[in-house]
Amino acid sequence: MSSCPEHSAPEPAFEQPWHAQVFALTVALNEAGRFDWPDWAARFSETLKRHGLSRELDGGDDYFHAWLETLEALLAENGAADPDEVTAIRRAWEDAYLGTPHGQPVHLPSSR
Repeated sequence: MSSCPEHSAPEPAFEQPWHAQVFALTVALNEAGRFDWPDWAARFSETLKRHGLSRELDGGDDYFHAWLETLEALLAENGAADPDEVTAIRRAWEDAYLGTPHGQPVHLPSSR
């Protein structure tokens, strides 16, 4: 009998799909020249401090909510995303999510 170490699947890098999506969007915007990474990192650090998140984070929702807040603020400041439009879209997604039966895909109304 040979002894083979058991292999397990690696842990996912992100807890939620939206964490990966907002991360990828941020990287893509940086690569497209919308902002430079040192500026992004300084702003994100300030957001975390403002939220009182000085403990080590594990990449959960609190971390990515702060990440998204920083990205939205940066894009608004650069004129790339109107804050009122971002709020309207966020509300439309929330309404669509809350109105969708469990297990069904969430879709925004086609009028948007």
